[in-house]
Amino acid sequence: MEPTAKKMDWEEPKQSNNLISNLAMFFAKITEKWLPDAFVFAVILTTIAFISGVFLTDSSPFDMVLHWGDGFWALLTFTAQIITTFVMSYALALTKPVSNMLEKAAGLCKTPTSAILVVTFSALIASLISWALGLVIAGIMARLVGAKVPTVDYRVLVASGYSGFVIWEGGLSSTPSLFVATEGHNFQDMVGIIPTTDTLFSLTNLILVLVIFGTLPFVMNLIHPKRPEDRVTIDPSLLKDANVSHDQIRVENMNPNDKMDNSRLITLAGGLLGLLYLSIQFYQNGFSLDLNIVNLMFLTAALLLYSNVKELGNGIKSASGSVGQFALQYPFYAGIMGMLTASGLAVWISTNIASVANEQTLPFFAFLSSGLLNMFIPSGGGQWAVQAPIMLPAALEMGVNPAKIVTAVAWGDAWTNMIQPFWAIPMLAIAGLRIRDMMGFATITLLYTGVIMSIVFLVF
Repeated sequence: MEPTAKKMDWEEPKQSNNLISNLAMFFAKITEKWLPDAFVFAVILTTIAFISGVFLTDSSPFDMVLHWGDGFWALLTFTAQIITTFVMSYALALTKPVSNMLEKAAGLCKTPTSAILVVTFSALIASLISWALGLVIAGIMARLVGAKVPTVDYRVLVASGYSGFVIWEGGLSSTPSLFVATEGHNFQDMVGIIPTTDTLFSLTNLILVLVIFGTLPFVMNLIHPKRPEDRVTIDPSLLKDANVSHDQIRVENMNPNDKMDNSRLITLAGGLLGLLYLSIQFYQNGFSLDLNIVNLMFLTAALLLYSNVKELGNGIKSASGSVGQFALQYPFYAGIMGMLTASGLAVWISTNIASVANEQTLPFFAFLSSGLLNMFIPSGGGQWAVQAPIMLPAALEMGVNPAKIVTAVAWGDAWTNMIQPFWAIPMLAIAGLRIRDMMGFATITLLYTGVIMSIVFLVF
């Protein structure tokens, strides 16, 4: 059952909202009134891309329709991969060891301030490990903490969790950074292999991660309304966690098939097989990650942590209910990507932005163009495929380290996710909130981190 936000009055000392909180509530009122459903948003972006392609390129309306249709199923494999990543991450989070850890973390929260800080820090940590895990932990922690601290504004709490997602491209699952570090990538002849020491572990990336990680939770706390009458709270009974049952099942007098379904040995065997395969892969190829390897890592961990096949099946079933919108919407974004690339509109955007840059400002403009294109192509890999052919030659021509462009494009992709509702869908399915309820507060994260990222890319 989805929780329904409602106004409630609480006996607290009278306080005044600060400037940041008032600004956040201003954006919240706008999104509550004007922000449509995420699917409607995708259709609107499709229309914008169609019209822009007609007027800004040589493509006719007939051409744009063909570009859209040709691209519609182009990301079908990737769609299946990201759905699998999210489901496996969610299933892993529902295992008994992980659930207990999250419960303990949520138990630390007694006040709205501690609630906001714990949820934001948890999402930041998880996002550095994996984008999918970051979204899963954000949704679960918002739900757990919201049930324990009924005086917290649930909209801000969920937005705090989603804001932690802004850091994911600086972490271990950063698509462009892993892509250029992989032998045989598409642009190897141009820039060679760029190791993660030059991207994920570069001074630029480390500064961005450390500054955002250390300050964003406190910014989100400033957003939280100080006046109780301005808060939208939630009935804790609506946030009862729908965790998988981990009760011990008695196996006496069971049929042989039931005993196999409830045997620890079955999941353990599958987990050990996955662990052996991963060990061989990493030994032979180094710590090289792609979506298939990441998915196998999550599945292997889940197999090792679930007690039996029945429990694993229940976990997968619970996790699968939050990803239906991925299957509906991602083909539309693939169609948008098809229009942008085939018409030359993406090249037009990136080329025009790069044309005003110089050696010092190219990473900054790469960051901005990535943020703009992310609104139409919410995919780190898709973004990189579109921008790399323009930005990498420009970097080589200007004498800019290509690794800086990789980092800038990655962070631009993560940055505008704060106002691009696509990736919020599965997290909100867990938290039980609508996009329009929380995205106004995430706009503050966009503004705050945008200033930090802009300064870092201009200085470093």
